[in-house]
Amino acid sequence: MPTPFHRVYLESAGYFMPGSPVSNEEMDRYIAPLNRISGRIKQRILAENGIKQRYYAIDADGATTLTNAQLAVGAIRDCLRRNEILLDDISLLASGSSGGDALMPGFANMIQGELAAPPMETLSVHGICAAGVAAIQAAAQAVELGGHASALAVASEMPSRLFKRSRFAARGYDADFDAHFLRWMLSDGAGAVVLGQGRRALPGASRGVRLRLKWVHQRAFSGDYPVCMQLGLSADRARGHLDYPSWTDAEADGALSLRQDIRLLPHLFDIGIHEYAGLVRDGWVDPRRIHHFLCHYSSEKFIPVVEDLLEKAGLAIARERWFSNLAWRGNTGAASILIMLAEFLETREIRPGEQLLCYIPESGRFTTAYMLWEAEAADGAAPAAGGGAGKGTSSDGAPSVASCKAASSTAADDIAPPHDPDTAPGSLGPLLTELASIWHDYRSRVWRTPVIRHLRNRRFQAADYVNWMANWIPQVREGSKWMREGAASLGPAWQPLAALIDTHAGEEQNDFKILFEDYRKAGGAVEDIDALRRNPGGEALNAYLHSLAGTRDPIGLLGAIYIIEGTGQRIVPALLPLLKASLSLPPDAFRFLEYHGQNDEHHLARWLAAVELALDCDEDGNAGRRIVDTARRTAALYLMQFQHVMEATAETTTDTDTNTGSPEKDDAA
Repeated sequence: MPTPFHRVYLESAGYFMPGSPVSNEEMDRYIAPLNRISGRIKQRILAENGIKQRYYAIDADGATTLTNAQLAVGAIRDCLRRNEILLDDISLLASGSSGGDALMPGFANMIQGELAAPPMETLSVHGICAAGVAAIQAAAQAVELGGHASALAVASEMPSRLFKRSRFAARGYDADFDAHFLRWMLSDGAGAVVLGQGRRALPGASRGVRLRLKWVHQRAFSGDYPVCMQLGLSADRARGHLDYPSWTDAEADGALSLRQDIRLLPHLFDIGIHEYAGLVRDGWVDPRRIHHFLCHYSSEKFIPVVEDLLEKAGLAIARERWFSNLAWRGNTGAASILIMLAEFLETREIRPGEQLLCYIPESGRFTTAYMLWEAEAADGAAPAAGGGAGKGTSSDGAPSVASCKAASSTAADDIAPPHDPDTAPGSLGPLLTELASIWHDYRSRVWRTPVIRHLRNRRFQAADYVNWMANWIPQVREGSKWMREGAASLGPAWQPLAALIDTHAGEEQNDFKILFEDYRKAGGAVEDIDALRRNPGGEALNAYLHSLAGTRDPIGLLGAIYIIEGTGQRIVPALLPLLKASLSLPPDAFRFLEYHGQNDEHHLARWLAAVELALDCDEDGNAGRRIVDTARRTAALYLMQFQHVMEATAETTTDTDTNTGSPEKDDAA
């Protein structure tokens, strides 16, 4: 749930870019290719990211010209100057960054010292792209609670020092792709904002307007996925830089190289769009009222990805309302959204009643953040404490019941699950909105089960894979059986749907044989497939689906198919690379997983057609509720199947236990 604000206003915004802009052609003077392969990687990345120029706080010899703290100070001074605010009026300084100039003390304290600022409260937020939003949120909460009349949030980044060629000398000027990638993506810069209680109107193009912060929403999914972007770990994430005999050894092993696993990035946007859809569903955002969309994408390559996901969800914001300065300011990490906001207000006019939505995805270990601002006429009275809720919100800042219903029945009407191949028909909107919410929670929980944690941490053994398949084969074997049983239980009014389900069951009736062959090639010892047994979770799922299939008109089974097929399309393909990296098995030991990753999208297209048929045939009007309820129960039972996969090794390996009581166990819960 977002954090709502009633009386927090943006009173000024500024930014600072060091030195002169550096074009793509001039980059080699600062961030030189390491070898011939490096040069090709550079050309490919620059062709995709859309960045035309950026700024560096190092010179051509690699010497630092300005420290990160000095960049932050430059942004703060610009911010204060723009609206004639005195530093003495600031009583809180919150900073956000992926790292200052020193490991200790906190970055905010170093900035305060560089400013020679008077005594004040400080807060240092350490993170990556979302750290700037976290600093803004902390400053806003301080103002909202009345503890500070004016608070300053600043974000500053200086990654260039990590990218200069000399950093790679200890490795013979060699680096893997993950370490190459960010050298051509990130650059230096800082942004700052002053938040207060609305005593000042905005300066510049929007003079006469106050900009109120309505809410901030940020959620981390670090328990769901492995590390995507990191500095200080070895390439395999198994060893920290402080675990080496010396930093020289750590640098030689590449532990001090900034890396990003680009194979994980699609999951970041999947998460972000689901969070956005939830905000719309719950009435926090109405896409029709968003006049300006500030999207922190790291590469223009991701614009169509974001647009496509929004379009499929029926939540698109018109492209002409987007604003980004990536092309001429570069990607400055945590500072990007503050620099973007400051430059937007410097160059664009915002009118009373207009809303401005900021979206910030962070790839470190997956965090997604949103901020919503609304413009008000400056000649209106500043709202009293606890007041100022906008239209569609209650006095406590939360969406009213009416606005929630409006959002559910209009803007979110067309939302489809993330794995639907095409935009869903509008008539399915409310049903698909609920199913997408169930899927989002289920996916997150699956990624935190012991079996996935073992995969993520590279502790997965061939015996674990064999055990998993031994549990899974008898479950898959029953799939076509309960589908056919369910089709046979459908009455005359549902016969078109029964025929479609029968077709699908026929296509999947032999899938378990492929999985059994994979099991044997991976070293499975059981020769008779009938001797395999489901684990307790699989047994519970199987019993539930067969029991439901035997009832009259079991329309709810479509909800079960949604979860099961979705697992095959969205979760299995993500596991396959981890399995291949962890296990020394022949390629044909993964045929079942390969097949489902490639074909379940077509199965889900058929599922969508089946749902349309079900709703068309529904005389009582309760088919949608039955589908949703069954999807929720199936997700819980399928999750139990995942949780019990490691049960066979739990007797000898305590960290696979799913009960609470130890750090390992708590993380898996």
